[in-house]
Amino acid sequence: MNPNVVTRSSAKQSKVRTRAQQAATEAEQEERRVKLYGGYRSTGKGSIAEAKKQGKLRMSATSQNGTGAGGDQRRSSDFTEVQLKDIFQNAQSGARTVRGPTGILYDERFALHRCLWDTNYPECPERYLRVMERFTIGQLVDRCQFVAPRPATRAELLTKHTAEQIELLAQTHGSQDEPELERLSSHYDAIFIHPTSYETSVLAVGSTIQLVESVWSGTVQNGMAILRPPGHHAMTAEYNGYCFFNNVAIAAQHALDHLGTQKILIVDWDVHHGQGTQRMFYSDPRVLYFSIHRYEHGTFWPNLRESDFDYVGTGKGEGYNFNVPLNKTGMTNGDYLAIWQQLLLPVATEFQPELIIVSAGYDAAYGCPEGCMETPAFYSHLLSPLLLMAQGRVAVVLEGGYCLESLAEGCALTLKTLLGDPAPRLAEALQPPSESMQASILNCIYSHRKYWKCLQLYELYDLEDYNNTNPQDNFHKVIKCYVPPEPPAQPGRYETRNCYPVQSADERARIQDRLARLHLATDLSFPPDRVCYVYDELMLEHRNSAEKWHPEQPERIAKIMQRLTGDYQLAQRMKRLPGRLATTEELCLVHGPEHVRLIGEVCQSSTMKQTADQYNSIYFHPSTDASARMATGSVLTVVEDVLEGRTRSGVCVVRPPGHHAEADTPHGFCIYNSIAVAARHAVKRYGLRRVLIVDWDVHHGNGTQHIFEQDPHVLYVSVHRYDNGAFFPRSTDADYTVVGSGPGRGFNVNIPWNRKGMGDPEYVAAFHSVILPIAYEYEPELVLVSAGFDAAIGDPLGGCRVTPEAYGHFTQWLSVLAGGRLVLCLEGGYNVNSISHAMAMCAKALLGDPLPMLLPVSGTARTPPATHASCCETLSNVLSVQRLYWRSLCFNKKLPSSEPLLEETGSELIEALDNMTLSERGGTDQQQPQQTTSTPSSSSSATTAGSSGGEQAAGSSKQPSQTLTEFLEANLEALQNEEMFAVIPRRDCPHLKLLRPETAPEAIDTRTPCSDCGAEVENWICLLCFGVYCGRYVNEHMLRHGTGAADHPLALSFADLSVWCYGCDAYIDHPALHHYKNLVHQDKFHEPLVWSYGSDLVLDVVPGSAGRKAGQD
Repeated sequence: MNPNVVTRSSAKQSKVRTRAQQAATEAEQEERRVKLYGGYRSTGKGSIAEAKKQGKLRMSATSQNGTGAGGDQRRSSDFTEVQLKDIFQNAQSGARTVRGPTGILYDERFALHRCLWDTNYPECPERYLRVMERFTIGQLVDRCQFVAPRPATRAELLTKHTAEQIELLAQTHGSQDEPELERLSSHYDAIFIHPTSYETSVLAVGSTIQLVESVWSGTVQNGMAILRPPGHHAMTAEYNGYCFFNNVAIAAQHALDHLGTQKILIVDWDVHHGQGTQRMFYSDPRVLYFSIHRYEHGTFWPNLRESDFDYVGTGKGEGYNFNVPLNKTGMTNGDYLAIWQQLLLPVATEFQPELIIVSAGYDAAYGCPEGCMETPAFYSHLLSPLLLMAQGRVAVVLEGGYCLESLAEGCALTLKTLLGDPAPRLAEALQPPSESMQASILNCIYSHRKYWKCLQLYELYDLEDYNNTNPQDNFHKVIKCYVPPEPPAQPGRYETRNCYPVQSADERARIQDRLARLHLATDLSFPPDRVCYVYDELMLEHRNSAEKWHPEQPERIAKIMQRLTGDYQLAQRMKRLPGRLATTEELCLVHGPEHVRLIGEVCQSSTMKQTADQYNSIYFHPSTDASARMATGSVLTVVEDVLEGRTRSGVCVVRPPGHHAEADTPHGFCIYNSIAVAARHAVKRYGLRRVLIVDWDVHHGNGTQHIFEQDPHVLYVSVHRYDNGAFFPRSTDADYTVVGSGPGRGFNVNIPWNRKGMGDPEYVAAFHSVILPIAYEYEPELVLVSAGFDAAIGDPLGGCRVTPEAYGHFTQWLSVLAGGRLVLCLEGGYNVNSISHAMAMCAKALLGDPLPMLLPVSGTARTPPATHASCCETLSNVLSVQRLYWRSLCFNKKLPSSEPLLEETGSELIEALDNMTLSERGGTDQQQPQQTTSTPSSSSSATTAGSSGGEQAAGSSKQPSQTLTEFLEANLEALQNEEMFAVIPRRDCPHLKLLRPETAPEAIDTRTPCSDCGAEVENWICLLCFGVYCGRYVNEHMLRHGTGAADHPLALSFADLSVWCYGCDAYIDHPALHHYKNLVHQDKFHEPLVWSYGSDLVLDVVPGSAGRKAGQD
């Protein structure tokens, strides 16, 4: 709240004045200019006088709606050059949109399909029956609107499948020839055919289409289809993985062809890759397919190379296919949450789908033998942010899931979320993303960053960075690894019995016990009222009598209430609470008694103005103390109602604001710090241990930060404009380096913008990369929002461009925390149109209403604006500091550059080589004198970066650099006499496939003697068994091991890190060897080995064959 812009003259200079405001009557003109309703700029040569006249006529027609100069003013045919844009049109488009019913689709015929010859087959009727039983127990079906199932037509099936495949399955309908059905099933991977398979499969497809039609038409807001058999593995001409017809793909194509849908997001969270769906939309940019699946470098079913992260689509669909491969089992909630925050939500927000279809497999839930993951009951948190997109049009379709207990519970939590129930607090502490998950996410970002602006936040490194940076802890190495499956024993034939994982009785007992404990620990209850609010007219009395046009004026909250009760009709749907005055005891929870006494006395004195002048941006009125006490007391009333379980969330329409008020000083329009009093009240009275305050006011909440800077019970997160310390309140305490002190260290997070104009893309990036990861890891029991709206578009003080609907999105993201216990408290915001629309959007989010999609303020709908470079720098700085305190902030790494590393050609390239120094060509680092001299008997004379040979390098570092041309001229005679030679290692060694990096030791001791003779020099280590043996110039024990032992041909020299293959009889060099060389380098030189593979930053490693693992949908 900058004191330099609160005068009438400075307000007149604001850039948000409009020609339409000037065209109004004199009284309207002054009022509208100061209230700053929006922007206008003439874009042509039309007469200003005529534009004024036209604007005045338009304003008179719209003033009753409160749109002012920001309202919709159509261009007259006589003045086509003049265009006025309504910056609130998108928000207003959803003003009367109310959340609709949730649809549920089911049919008892889905329980008919079963395996006749194997009663233990995991894809069984009990999957459907147990889910419906859980719905009945939870009385969930009664809360939904039934969507009648129907069979698909042949024409609908033909949109994604061949006529031959349709006819083949149709011919089995009603067949009683069990041996023939099993024989036919054996032609397909993981398929059984039942006499009713055709009937149920066609019914599943038609029902999925019916649900999608109901969601798209608005008959239901969202919905869930409980059906089987699943569909996402079914391919155009092949049954696969329990699937015959691709339910979701056919329904998505139907929406594109017949419903007018232009953009569809398919989220496939089944633990198996939906390769069928991927293939059907691989070149279609209208469908964004996002799959999270177990992969394990291709060793997990369906064992496809195309399931890896680098398969991004083709043709026009390039960039619209996302695979997030899970390369180990035991992934936790934290791993899945990181996928959502770092990848799915940013991309989906940029994509802005019109419809979302979820291929909802529950085989990643705890207890499922197919998934082997550790993800219990987290589906509410995965689904909640998706409901915010596509104006709430979400269809969830059952796919896999084979632990009946976790399947039923996962489906129940999904349906409760669709119904609008709050996501339950997690019963177990959130674990940080594993290193394997970090690698998969960063690999995906690397593969897609050129297609998505939201993924271009990351810094890049190139070859020069690689060769000149050490250590490289912040450099992400992109590795592609695929283990092809072994061919089947009988080509064209697949197992039809006992072809699935089986859990032991003890393992099942452990699973049942943990699931029971999780069920008991998960609180699914919630208050009867969804949202309460507080407002009292006493707060209108506080005003600046000496300066009529002061920005902090009563109309701020009056306009909000007008918007809530009138245009949006939201107040009628919320519970109103009576306001109350805060007591002195309550104020003294954060303020000193002297401060409270001073405010009360000064408001009754005749020296109010003189006293106010002693403070920064403060004015007093006789009603200031009463209004400020009412503001704080009203916030306490809402917090108490939420914490005592009567209401889920609350909205506080209060003033004066509070977050600048210090413990002993009023400051920046703020008298008492209401949000701070409420947080301390929650801790003291209700015993809360973790309260989260998110402050999105454009000004830093210096008062709140200082009050809690040593308090670990309150996490304060502020995103604000800073301008390198030049923006109000002009304190370095607002910088990203300030993290709290003492026991509160790490519980203060500042996200400082260093330029004006930050808008939706920047704030969305801040939420996904910083605020939400920290908030989830903190696991708050209550979320308080210092909801200043002066970063909103059109605000005279903030200079930012956040849209009202974006604030609604922020609110919904935060409402998933703390079991939905969230309280919004108005802080700043000085364009009364902006703040009233923004607060209405927040209230709609809390009520569960669909929100308008985020539309770019600049750019075009197809080309949204990129995140500003200054924002990227700020977020990187914040992450670099906060990662010391929050384990979830582990993605701030540099990615390989996708640009060519050497663009010179022809003579330019020759010239570049001529001017390159010998040290540059060899890649040695002259700043590493601690390296030892290499031994010629165990390596070639060719040296790579990080290899030994260091004593010579150390000596040469004191001499002038020698160019390659100079070196060759000086040694021309030796070269001609073949006294010098270079060995070029092979890079195509077929034995590299034998490497198993996961079996490598955590460290290698290079002082280990030979296992056979005890020699301590010239030793090598076998890269398969990791035995240590001496070289050929000692006792040849490594030679005997490498040639005598089966499949042990690769050995690494301790002397110079060279690798010899006894099978190829050659030196070998390949990026896959870097991991082993680095272990030796770490032991010898106590620092990581510098990467030395040039522009080959993406590794394509093909290890040996591995057994095919059972498990599919």
